[in-house]
Amino acid sequence: MIESILTKLGDVSLRYEEIESLLSKPDITSNQEEFIKLSKEYADLSPVVNAFNVFKKAEDDMNEARVLMKDSDPEIKQMAEMEFEELKQNIDDLENELKRLLLPKDPDDSKDVFLEIRAGTGGDEAALFSGDLYRMYSRLSERNNWKMEIVSVREGDHGGFKELVTRIEGSDVYKQLKFEAGVHRVQRVPSTESQGRVHTSACSVAVLAEQDDLAEINIDKNDLRVDTFRASGAGGQHVNKTDSAVRLTHIPSGIVVECQDGRSQHKNKEKALSLLHSKLQNAEKEKVESEQAENRRVMVGSGDRSEKIRTYNFPQNRITDHRIEFSVHNLPGFLDGDMEVMITALLEENQARALANLESSS
Repeated sequence: MIESILTKLGDVSLRYEEIESLLSKPDITSNQEEFIKLSKEYADLSPVVNAFNVFKKAEDDMNEARVLMKDSDPEIKQMAEMEFEELKQNIDDLENELKRLLLPKDPDDSKDVFLEIRAGTGGDEAALFSGDLYRMYSRLSERNNWKMEIVSVREGDHGGFKELVTRIEGSDVYKQLKFEAGVHRVQRVPSTESQGRVHTSACSVAVLAEQDDLAEINIDKNDLRVDTFRASGAGGQHVNKTDSAVRLTHIPSGIVVECQDGRSQHKNKEKALSLLHSKLQNAEKEKVESEQAENRRVMVGSGDRSEKIRTYNFPQNRITDHRIEFSVHNLPGFLDGDMEVMITALLEENQARALANLESSS
């Protein structure tokens, strides 16, 4: 295992030196795009190279201690043995750190997201639960200083939402939220239940990374149907006076997106187009991952909205994530956005699985 890691690290170090040389050239800033690209790669490789240098220094020190362990002086020999054991533990820790640093990064982690919540089985109770989930993600956004805005909404007949699409902007939003995609199930006694029976309802959540470069997927204008309509729900007096809301239908895929957030039809169309790009990109990503079954097994979850990922059990004050069999016993706090323990557990489990996959493939 360590031999394959060292080979990869050797390649990383060579690339790091090559970039360092390129960045030191006087004319490098003449091509700003290339300069930014190289600077980012250099910054990404720096932690790996620094850790590798520390690892190599520890290895050299351990070799020196191994030589001193053969010294005829008992005191020197004893000190060398103690140092060797210390360094051995340090080497093991450094090796684990290098494995972690060598894991491929998700290029979408730093991106903003479109988060969709749709009421599923359960009728009015599912719509109410979708409202609870919206509040949960709103509070989480506040805790993380993220900016959340509603893109489109269909309200429930008795509260909550039948469907809600939001855009969330901030630091590492996709990294924190990507494992929220799937079916969220709630078990509780609805307010309309006179017999006190516990009902089970469900909502589906989708998390789509917003694409920076819309040119990645070319959408033929002839493949788009654009409809305008009057926005529904809260939004001020303009809501019922102008056809500012926009609905885009991508005819080849059948994907439909809406935006009714702002007064400007042009801005709503831009936002809807961005959402459409993200959906098409996500569909392409899912297609590739389904063709590469090994990649899917490594991940904590597939992100498929048909996959039941979590249950919110009100009678037992428990939230359970079924992918990692992890429970939190603080349902009111969790629904108030206190989700850090769950999110951290999901990220750590995903990293552990990726490490195990790295080791088995080496």
